[in-house]
Amino acid sequence: MAKKFFHERKPHNGMTYEKYLEKTKRHIEKGNQLTLSGKEKKFLEYTKLNYHRSMRIQKKYVINEGLKSVVKKIDTPQLWMVLTEKWCGDSAQSLPIIAKIAEVSPNIDLRILLRDENLDIMNHYLTNGKSISIPKLVAFDLEGKELFTWGPRPDEAQQLVSMWKSNGLHPDIYHEKLHGWYANDKGRKIEEEILEIISKMVR
Repeated sequence: MAKKFFHERKPHNGMTYEKYLEKTKRHIEKGNQLTLSGKEKKFLEYTKLNYHRSMRIQKKYVINEGLKSVVKKIDTPQLWMVLTEKWCGDSAQSLPIIAKIAEVSPNIDLRILLRDENLDIMNHYLTNGKSISIPKLVAFDLEGKELFTWGPRPDEAQQLVSMWKSNGLHPDIYHEKLHGWYANDKGRKIEEEILEIISKMVR
């Protein structure tokens, strides 16, 4: 049975990827003109940095031909909902790739929802049953049946973060290491994981 938020069409009314980028850019421009608190300045700097990361990836990333071929086999409409926030570093690394993948099929409608404005939805997709980690990709058919979920990061990256945390690394240090991992990986693990998921659906 479809969840209540799907019947209320909250995912359907989410932003397109293009609108999400426009909203992020406007937020940065507006923030530059305001007097902000220390915390607000910190999150604005995160947003600026991650916006530029997203733009760089969007320009350079080319989808793997094997993945492209499988995505083109999707023959029924799907709604891909991504829960995220504009300051999120993991989202900056993965959302441009998810958007490029979604572009391959006319049957995929990608919609972006801000997590903090949709905690009622986020609470259905907690990581390890407790963490509101983002980004979170959830795919639905037209009736609201969940087809798959992915996120908040590739499994290999998730394992590294867990190890760094258990070793007591400061967040600033392991976040830097994580972005180094993303830079070296160039989206390959995200592709592999989504390819595996979609291959099972289009058999």
